[in-house]
Amino acid sequence: MTDGERTPDQDALAKIDTTVPHSARIWNYWMGGKDNYEVDRIAGDAYRKHAPTIETMARASRQYLIRAVTHVAGELGIRQFLDIGTGLPTYDNTHQVAQRIAPTSRIVYVDNDPLVLRHAQALLTSTPEGLTEYIDADLHDPERILEEAAKFLDFEQPVALMLMGILGHIQDYEEAKSIVRRLLAALPSGSYFVHYDSTDTNEALKEAQQAYDDTGAVPYVLRSPEQLAAYYEGLELLEPGIVSCPLWRPEPGTTPEPTDIYGGVARKP
Repeated sequence: MTDGERTPDQDALAKIDTTVPHSARIWNYWMGGKDNYEVDRIAGDAYRKHAPTIETMARASRQYLIRAVTHVAGELGIRQFLDIGTGLPTYDNTHQVAQRIAPTSRIVYVDNDPLVLRHAQALLTSTPEGLTEYIDADLHDPERILEEAAKFLDFEQPVALMLMGILGHIQDYEEAKSIVRRLLAALPSGSYFVHYDSTDTNEALKEAQQAYDDTGAVPYVLRSPEQLAAYYEGLELLEPGIVSCPLWRPEPGTTPEPTDIYGGVARKP
């Protein structure tokens, strides 16, 4: 490297705006992570004042991811995962869960956040038999995501498409539905759609979200359970359907409390 040139890590750091809160960093804060800044902690604490259950929701979403990936990789035998909107690594990320079950699993993460890019090296650990890759791309451009993912995944074989808490960042609802359809259209029969998003059924959560959006951060749209259900049109929903995430196949012997995050797993016929 010559003088004056910057490494990719330095380029990523230069793009990080620490003056405006960021949802991935706040989510990391709520889940007990350390990859966040003071502006994120202030925003996270303010959100929690309006919606005291938000930390429970954040942790419940990760437990849902663990259970869903465990089922898809274990019971259903899927060995390829396209996880879009990766967020910051915390614990039991998709590749760790899938490769514990099947070391040959191939995982492609997609995000366009510079802090996630900075942590890509830590994220890109893999079993020798499998693969873990990272694509720097935007959900608004699903065709580019598919083009890049095809370098690592075999689209002739089933893929688990994971959109976990990311579709709310697509402001236009019709565009959000279109993105889901365009991504699923590229995947073969026997692929799976794994998803969750926050709902608009809790007034305290709606107030907290509006206050967060007013900070100038990238907004997140809370949608009704009926709107979320439309993402699954044409797919075969697995039991128990689209439900509050803690209620999706909870661990035996537990008594989960519902939260305002809904999700489900569905098969492409």
